[in-house]
Amino acid sequence: MSPHFDGLPDGAKSARDLHMLTNTFVHIQGIGAITEKRLWESGIRNWGSVSGDLPIPVSGARRHFLLNGIEESRRHLDDGNPAYFSKLLPSNQAWRIFPEFRNSAVYLDIETTGLDRVCNAITTITLYDGQVIKTYVQGQNLDEFAGDIQRYQVIITYNGKSFDIPFIESFFDIRLNHAQIDLRYVLHSLGFSGGLKGCERQLGVDRGELRDIDGFLAVLLWDEYRKSGDRKVLDTLLAYNVQDTVTLENLMVAAYNLKLRETPFYQELLMPDSMAPANPYEADLKTVDRIKNNSRYWNGL
Repeated sequence: MSPHFDGLPDGAKSARDLHMLTNTFVHIQGIGAITEKRLWESGIRNWGSVSGDLPIPVSGARRHFLLNGIEESRRHLDDGNPAYFSKLLPSNQAWRIFPEFRNSAVYLDIETTGLDRVCNAITTITLYDGQVIKTYVQGQNLDEFAGDIQRYQVIITYNGKSFDIPFIESFFDIRLNHAQIDLRYVLHSLGFSGGLKGCERQLGVDRGELRDIDGFLAVLLWDEYRKSGDRKVLDTLLAYNVQDTVTLENLMVAAYNLKLRETPFYQELLMPDSMAPANPYEADLKTVDRIKNNSRYWNGL
C-alpha cells in the first residue's frame, strides 16, 4: 500500500518532466536556504534564469560563486554524476536528486547478526531498483553483492549513512562512492520519527502480517536458520528484509512530494505515488510466534 495524501492534485507529471535539481542552488558555495528562497522569489527559479536579464539579489562575491557553481553543476548533470550533488547537498535536501537519477537508483537494506560492524556479520541484503528485487544470503550468494551494487549510481536507504553503508564497506572491504539519499534525514526534517516502521505508520503504510517482525527478531531468525537449515525460517527473514527495502520507494516518493510543499514548484513537480511490488517471500507466522514466545526474545539475549 502506498501512502496517500489528501489534497494532492491529480495529473502528476512523469519523472522525465521533473527537474527539481535544476531549480536548486543550496549546493553552491555561499548559497544557503534563505538566499535560495530569495532567488526563487526574485524570479530566478532555475539555473537558466541566471543567464537572463533578471537582477540577481546577491552580493558580488556570492554572484561569482553562483555563476561558477551553476556552470559546474550543469557539467556534472550532463555527465550523469549524482555523487557531485549528493556530497554538496545537506542530507535532508538529498531528495532533490531523485527524479533526475531515479533510473540509476537502488533501494537497499541489510540484516546482520548484531549492530557492531567489527564483531558482527551481514546475513542478508536486499536490493530493489524499482523493477527487480534481488536478495543475497550469507553462505549462498552474498559475494555477488559487491559487483552488483556497482551497476547503480544512487543508493537509497533509511539510516544507511550511519549503519548499512559503513557496515557493508567494512564487511566487504570496499568503498561505496555512490550518491546517497538517506530517508532518515529527509523524513526527520518533515517531522517524522520513530524509525523506519514508525515513519511508515505515520504515512499510512501497513505491513500486514510482517508488522510484528523487528530487527532483533531478524537476528534470532538467522540464528535459528543457521542451526536448523529450515527454509521457512530463511524465507521469513527474507520477507522482512524485502519489506524493509521495497517500502523505501513509497517513502521516497512521499517524502519528495512533501518536501516540494516547501518550494514554489509543488504543483508542477509533483510525482505520482509508487506501487510496492509483491513480496516474493512469505513469512511463516508459526515460526515468528515460536521465536517470540522464547525467553531469548523477551530478554533481549
